[in-house]
Amino acid sequence: MPCATVNVTADIVTSPEAAWSIVSDFCGDWHPAIATIEEECGGHVRAFTVHGETTLYRERLTWRSDSDRTLGYTHLEGISGIKSYDAQIAVSGNASGGSTIDWSAEIEADRPRLDQVSDGTQPIFEAGIKAIAKTAGKRRSAALEQVSKPVVEVLDLMIEGSPAIAATVSQGGGDTLCLFLHGIGGGRSNWLPQLRAAGSCMKAAAIDLRGYGDSELGSEQSTVDDYCADILRVKNALGASKLVLAGLSYGSWIATSFAMRHADLLAGLVLSGGCTGMSEAGVEERENFRTSRQAPLDAGKTPADFAPDVVRILAGPNASDDVKALLTNSMAAIPAATYRDAVRCFTHPPERFDFSRMTMPVLMMTGQYDRLASPDEIRSVAQRIHAASPHPDVRFETIADAGHVCNVEQPEAYNR
Repeated sequence: MPCATVNVTADIVTSPEAAWSIVSDFCGDWHPAIATIEEECGGHVRAFTVHGETTLYRERLTWRSDSDRTLGYTHLEGISGIKSYDAQIAVSGNASGGSTIDWSAEIEADRPRLDQVSDGTQPIFEAGIKAIAKTAGKRRSAALEQVSKPVVEVLDLMIEGSPAIAATVSQGGGDTLCLFLHGIGGGRSNWLPQLRAAGSCMKAAAIDLRGYGDSELGSEQSTVDDYCADILRVKNALGASKLVLAGLSYGSWIATSFAMRHADLLAGLVLSGGCTGMSEAGVEERENFRTSRQAPLDAGKTPADFAPDVVRILAGPNASDDVKALLTNSMAAIPAATYRDAVRCFTHPPERFDFSRMTMPVLMMTGQYDRLASPDEIRSVAQRIHAASPHPDVRFETIADAGHVCNVEQPEAYNR
């Protein structure tokens, strides 16, 4: 079927921040063609009519990034005679201190309908950009509002089984559990600010992965399937029917691995500082990673011995002494056997991920100064998920002034 691209690019004097405050309001009535508009599915779908017509149009948000100032959406209903209509708006700064608005659409339809829709799209985009310039700065984006800080009680408990898994739990309401998974050098205490924030609106828990903190290691080498089984055990023990998995680095790889096996159980994924892990690395790269990480252990050292060196890589350039101390203590508390077990598991992934299975909402974040999972790398993976998912709902954000463990360095931005 023939395809066409419509692209309108224009410079406006409005600042990027003010322009984005309008563009990011997906269900707002800022476009002059809109007569009525309502939000559906929690603001992920907009249903609207335009002046002079009775047709109901519906569009679904598929991509969003406040840090990149980009937004993507797809047509669901209203435009007759087309196969697909996918659009994206990007706001960037320009040399004059204003904004460049780039609005594009990929349209698939038979001719002459393709030409008709393309010709109609051009003036719609042009009028929209003029409206952005006119109304920008008069509204405040909800995405920039601060998250409230309710007092949420947490408690520690052990999830029985073999091995026993330690958890810190916030008993929020509902039957969906937000479960936090730490990185190779972390522990469940790294998630306390997030646990309290998530616990204000849903049930939430952070666990020590097997062998970490108060969790038992197990009698054999851990595999990603073991971790997935532990997640299911925690879910059942806490009485949840659905999960939101929030992972950092190693925890993100485990969360994505769980999505490959149990997509139907996931209400969402939050992947920070990683996703694919070693699943796309060659044998030599995996082996180099494993031997480099295990060399200090083979020399008789423990994680406590090399924790300061690791933290110098993990932390951002402006990390406070308190943050560095927290990260150092987390690393130092890991038993050598647990660290060796995790490194071996990480470097023996059982599969390359199939992103077409990721039908749940996905939020990907990474620190501005992350040396292990740079913004360019994580943005690229997020774009691949967006392209592969049959029903994409992807958000990507760069956490400003943060290194690899972005939830610890910038908890308020991460929680928002």
